[in-house]
Amino acid sequence: MLAGTVPAARYPGSVGAMILEHALITVRPDSHEEFEAALVRAREVISAAPGFLSLRLSRGIESPDRYLLLVEWETLEDHTVGFRESERFAEWRSQIGPFFDSPPVVDHYTPVLA
Repeated sequence: MLAGTVPAARYPGSVGAMILEHALITVRPDSHEEFEAALVRAREVISAAPGFLSLRLSRGIESPDRYLLLVEWETLEDHTVGFRESERFAEWRSQIGPFFDSPPVVDHYTPVLA
């Protein structure tokens, strides 16, 4: 088991202790291409953060200005403390933040069934 993770047995039906960050991002109209290009560059920043596991970005079909960003972390603290309170976060946000139409809505999830 990874240091600092919560054993799966602590959550009945859980399949692992990984944390999923779910961020809904709305970008300014007509900034899609620039935002996506900026996220490719910013991915290098977040992927170097301790506890980072993966990143996936999807664009809305019905709402093309809305994106769903899914980031897997080893622990909640890897995201909320280790990354969000680091210089990496400031760099990450400086690269993608200018395209936001509003602040992202972020929640965290733990797996229960796969």
